[in-house]
Amino acid sequence: MYQDNITMLQAALQEFAGITEEDFALSRTFWIERSYKKGEFYNEYKNVCKHLGFVLDGIFRTYHVSSETGAQKNMFFCSERHMVVSYKSFVEQTPCNYYTEAMVDSKILYIHISHLQELYRLSHGWERFGRLVAEWAFTAAISKAESFLFRSPEECYLELVRQHRNLTERIPLYHIASYLGIQGPSLSRIRRKLAAK
Repeated sequence: MYQDNITMLQAALQEFAGITEEDFALSRTFWIERSYKKGEFYNEYKNVCKHLGFVLDGIFRTYHVSSETGAQKNMFFCSERHMVVSYKSFVEQTPCNYYTEAMVDSKILYIHISHLQELYRLSHGWERFGRLVAEWAFTAAISKAESFLFRSPEECYLELVRQHRNLTERIPLYHIASYLGIQGPSLSRIRRKLAAK
């Protein structure tokens, strides 16, 4: 099974960043498989994120907890074939400002930052991968910010379900409402409207 998962990872990295078979071979021994139970943290508030993960199976959410109210606000979801990482903490090796938690039983392959930095030194292909991950993280953050300015909650919902297969059947809807910045009844109205089309 591990070999099948490594093969899936290799195909995804080739598609994402053009990682060649030769470049991937440099990394093969660095990837470690790990399972998470529902509710287990990939990274916690104030911890330094030391790993970049590739989701084989499952869903993670990244969320912030208000110091004033204790309310949780979902920021991102990561599902199959997505990377899971607290990117700013990972790059700067500084404490993270939010939590990343498994929403269902999940499985990833991950690589330690020291091994990834070694790959950057060894290979232009891996350097390109690092640049593309940085661009992906920047684009994800900007898109999230712009969605509140330029998109309706319905448009944001449609984009979310396009990016994450069967998300609405796999996690409680209040988590999606939190991500969209709306209340549960508003999300229910959006879903009824779309179902009627």
